[in-house]
Amino acid sequence: MDKIKVLVVDDSMVIRQLLKQMINAEPDMEVVGTAADPIIARDKIKQLNPDVITLDIEMPRMDGITFLRNLMRLRPMPVVMISTLTEAGAAITMEALDIGAFDFVPKPKENLGKGLESYAADVTAKLRASIQANLGELERRSKRSSSDRPKAILKVTDYAPRAGQIIAIGASTGGTEAIKDVLMGLPANCPPVVITQHIPERFSASYAARMNSCCSMTVHEAENNQKLMPGHAYIARGGYHLTIKKVQGGYVTHIDEKPPVNRHRPSVEVLFDSVIACGLKNTVAVMLTGMGADGSEAMLRMKEFGCYTIIQDENSSVVWGMPGVAFKLGAHCEVKALHKISKRLLDLTNRRTEKLSRKDAG
Repeated sequence: MDKIKVLVVDDSMVIRQLLKQMINAEPDMEVVGTAADPIIARDKIKQLNPDVITLDIEMPRMDGITFLRNLMRLRPMPVVMISTLTEAGAAITMEALDIGAFDFVPKPKENLGKGLESYAADVTAKLRASIQANLGELERRSKRSSSDRPKAILKVTDYAPRAGQIIAIGASTGGTEAIKDVLMGLPANCPPVVITQHIPERFSASYAARMNSCCSMTVHEAENNQKLMPGHAYIARGGYHLTIKKVQGGYVTHIDEKPPVNRHRPSVEVLFDSVIACGLKNTVAVMLTGMGADGSEAMLRMKEFGCYTIIQDENSSVVWGMPGVAFKLGAHCEVKALHKISKRLLDLTNRRTEKLSRKDAG
């Protein structure tokens, strides 16, 4: 079996060597070349024909975002961004995902020590997954210009949300943009939305702010004891589990640093199970694109409990891991293409529509 060919693009020699060492330690992949800037990288892509590249953002001669735009236009391929753990770095990383990057990992610290093995596992897992990515979906994302992106829906006629209903969403790889597509299709009077997206610390605040700037709903990075209110969405904080708890007068958010579940914190499994613990049978749960299987078994438990469950279809998913596992388990009531999920959520939460059965709606 041919090895996965990786090109490492970073202006730091230390980072280039560190990534090369991590990647070459894996039996199924190898670094076929390195580049200190995008101009060199452009030539090496032509010479070496890599399967995937790792890309730094801040580099001489051309920044990583400009290079990524050009690359996705001229030679679309999987790109894993190497991002700095700063507020500015997080904002630029979200932009990179918006224009077609497959995923990202934080830039490694030179003194990782015991954390090096875990970091290497994260990097190589994402490189491996990128080869199986739906490149067509990444290309479609990169081709959308700001002018043809759907505008946030401010008002929907004949829509009145059912009282006491909530929407719970889980996602991982490719999910930052999928969540945006869903939220932009929801009106300002939509039921509360709770979201777990696998995301590192320091990136969730920037992501929530980005969502808040383009959606009709008010989007928060979840904090402790925020009351779930219509028209508000709550995104799990990086490094913290998000759950909901029942209190007098309604439901509130809760965040904690309990051990990772399915290797993740935040974990979709934890969020979905908290919905069951609160007795919210009329919740609508959505599983979007993502690597792995986190949340799939909890989604099955939600369906068995009485919740309505939707999974994103394979054609519109960047990675059909989490929704694919949920599908195999039979955890879904229906499967929907990404662009149809918002409207379906409105149908399922509108008290003016007939009560829908839990039979598969196709």
